[in-house]
Amino acid sequence: MPGLKLKNISKSFDNTVALDNVSLELEEGELLVILGPSGCGKSTLLRLIAGLEELDSGEIYIGDKQIDKLRPKDRNVSMVFQNYSLYPHMSVEKNLAFPLKIAKQSKDYINKQVTGTAELLDLTDKLKSRPGELSGGQRQRVAVGRAIIRNPAIFLLDEPFSNLDANLRTKMRREIVRLQKNMNTTTVHVTHDQAEALTMADRIALLDKGRLVQLGTPKELYSSPVNIFVADFLGYPKINLIDGSIKNGILYPFGCNLEKSFKTDDCNKITIGIRPEIIKMRENGLFEGKVTDSVYLGDQYVITLNFNNCKIVISGEKYPVKNGKIVKFTFDLKKALYFNRLNGDRISKIK
Repeated sequence: MPGLKLKNISKSFDNTVALDNVSLELEEGELLVILGPSGCGKSTLLRLIAGLEELDSGEIYIGDKQIDKLRPKDRNVSMVFQNYSLYPHMSVEKNLAFPLKIAKQSKDYINKQVTGTAELLDLTDKLKSRPGELSGGQRQRVAVGRAIIRNPAIFLLDEPFSNLDANLRTKMRREIVRLQKNMNTTTVHVTHDQAEALTMADRIALLDKGRLVQLGTPKELYSSPVNIFVADFLGYPKINLIDGSIKNGILYPFGCNLEKSFKTDDCNKITIGIRPEIIKMRENGLFEGKVTDSVYLGDQYVITLNFNNCKIVISGEKYPVKNGKIVKFTFDLKKALYFNRLNGDRISKIK
């Protein structure tokens, strides 16, 4: 049985289309990350699932139950917002207990759930503290605890780490994934941060301008993007995108033979996608370029070259290279990606 199913979801605000016929299905216990640029419809999708916005069209199911006509409190969905939304005058204990009190649970049940949730999130020694006395990470854990304490069918996270520093964001990502796997709760997590998506998701749904562009595992989106938008959105440093062509089996501007032909009618207008990590500087490299930049990132140098008036970025180098130096480089043609320059779609290779 699916944990969550969205069927032909559409939503507009005045004349602006926020979501356009989006359909997807999550398995029970799956962690789906909704990824995309600002304004693509990520948070709107989450609010529609939670019942904070009304659908223009489409259907939402949890398991086999249609919920899009139900009030938010009747959907068995919990949501964590980026601003935590804690009650500042209440202790951690009372913040955690609040959803259960509203649901009119017994005092014994509430105490048991609060104790268990606090232990799970390492908040036992903070139960008497108020939110203002906590660190950002602790406040975030309280917000998560308040969402999970009533065992929701669906757990929704709306950019929950945006107010945390980089180190704390990394730690919270691991904690949320661990917690989600232990509880086996179907989870939808919204972010614009590709690193967050790649490290947390079972699958990623990448949105652009209200449309679902690609749905798949992190590896599928990174290694097999359906178009230039997906290829360019994922990966740091960004993928090299170079205008080129294929004539008589020769790939230009590199001037090398291709082992396979392509399923396309127009090979005169293609875009070649080359991930920076597959390019290597070698003394016997097939290609030659002039260094224009060398950036130190701690564990590696990122080198930028000028090759035939094209910018080539290479990652993973261990040593800096002086600007202006001529260097040779090479890459595996089999790992390069090829796109139709006119519509951006990926071109499939054939034997």
